[in-house]
Amino acid sequence: MAGARKDHKGRVLLKGESYREAEKRYQYAYIDSSGKKKYIYSKDLIKLRKREEQLLRDRMEGIDSAKAKKQTLNNMFDKYMSTRHDLTERTRAGYMYQYDAYVRDTIGRRKINDIKYSDVLVFYLNLMEEFELSFGTIERMQRELYPTFEMAVRDNIIRNNPAHNVLRQLKRQSGAERGIRKALLVEQQTSFINFLDGHIVYDHWKPIFIILLGTGLRVGELCALRWEDIDFESRMITIDHALIYFAGKKNKSGQRLFISKPKTQAGVRKVPMVDEVVKAFYEIKDYQQCNDLVCKSEIDGYTNFVFLNRFGNVFVQYNLDRALERIIKAHNEYAMKTDKKNSVQVILPHFTCHSLRHTFCARLCEHETNIKVIQSIMGHVDIETTMNIYAEVSEEKKKASLDRLASNLHLF
Repeated sequence: MAGARKDHKGRVLLKGESYREAEKRYQYAYIDSSGKKKYIYSKDLIKLRKREEQLLRDRMEGIDSAKAKKQTLNNMFDKYMSTRHDLTERTRAGYMYQYDAYVRDTIGRRKINDIKYSDVLVFYLNLMEEFELSFGTIERMQRELYPTFEMAVRDNIIRNNPAHNVLRQLKRQSGAERGIRKALLVEQQTSFINFLDGHIVYDHWKPIFIILLGTGLRVGELCALRWEDIDFESRMITIDHALIYFAGKKNKSGQRLFISKPKTQAGVRKVPMVDEVVKAFYEIKDYQQCNDLVCKSEIDGYTNFVFLNRFGNVFVQYNLDRALERIIKAHNEYAMKTDKKNSVQVILPHFTCHSLRHTFCARLCEHETNIKVIQSIMGHVDIETTMNIYAEVSEEKKKASLDRLASNLHLF
């Protein structure tokens, strides 16, 4: 190659390459997507050419290298959030609070094109180890970061989404499981309800917990029910809104209770009522009429709520969870005092109101094989959620079936 430029070692330099003797390093000149002349440098020619190949690949695939050098994860997240006009004020505040607490001053400061799959994995592992965050919390954080990286992919800033499939690997490496709320066993469920029946202190809570156990409603959906949502003739409950409590610094208004519409169409549904649930609603209605208890709450134009405290104000999840804690404690204290010879003691585990939704779903899975029916009643947007619960119940049923087989056939 006559007249070709060479470096100090006699190696032929390609177009755009040069060797700067004074600085003892190589230089490559190129034109970026905006038409400006740019340079990259390296003291090693091989390394320089690898970077040249990367630039060429970016150009061929439409990746904007210049923009990638400037964009941090924080920049991209803020841009992504600016497009989410569909979020409620409370949901947006929740996203921002979690991001600001754990991401913004850590991995959020890094250039987005420098963040790799392994970086996201290590970041999540550190959060679980140092801050003792649960897998469920990391899973919620992934819902913020994954679409942020995906926007960068679609804007041709990065080639691949580094958060893709990272939760699967995180679960393997950490041994973590999503915060599964175990369903109550049938005998635990029965003991819980029987304890409430006729109790001098806790009997008035019985209809509420029967409705939770008999419908699988989310607590916010239950608290938001109005009498017009209950169709006694068709024995159906219409679910199309929920009650949420939103306080804290992110809430700039004086309002604390809000009515929220379902985020997905799956949340809008009709839930059938069994006899026990119908009876529970009638008990609540009779109690309110006998005591002249009327609804005094009006939230975002909604009123005539079903579940009221003695002042006529709507219940929130905090009220129900606090009551449930007291009931579980009283139940277990009573069970421990009961004469073991005269009754079978059932000790209740710690559980929340949401655990009753999981319990309902478990009972449903035990007697219903149509997964789509279960998904529709539960309002699961993702069939995988339904399948996970169904699989969990199926494992228990398989074990019980094998135990019966061994007992009846005397296999051993």
